[in-house]
Amino acid sequence: MARLTTHVLDTARGCPAEGVQITLWQGDVPLAEAVTNSDGRTDAPMAADLALGNYELRFHAGDYLRATGQPDTFLDVVPVGFRISDAGHHHVPLLLSPFAYSTYRGS
Repeated sequence: MARLTTHVLDTARGCPAEGVQITLWQGDVPLAEAVTNSDGRTDAPMAADLALGNYELRFHAGDYLRATGQPDTFLDVVPVGFRISDAGHHHVPLLLSPFAYSTYRGS
């Protein structure tokens, strides 16, 4: 079983992104929901016991960007699909700005 964590950094403002709603999905089934704290992280792992398989984190970036007064944004919901192929800790960060994002498998 795998553990999944995430965090969001606001690269336009140079700070953690507080208040981003995140949902974890497997196919059409929502598995978990969380909101980032003042450190841009969720208070608990998104999941502590994921089976091997394909998943998607959906970051509700548009709501966050509008709430922080950033310019009219291009992004709304940012989906990040990934595969859990081994047990252990998986970390999926999101680096976010109003017009672009990037992600990677963190540690």
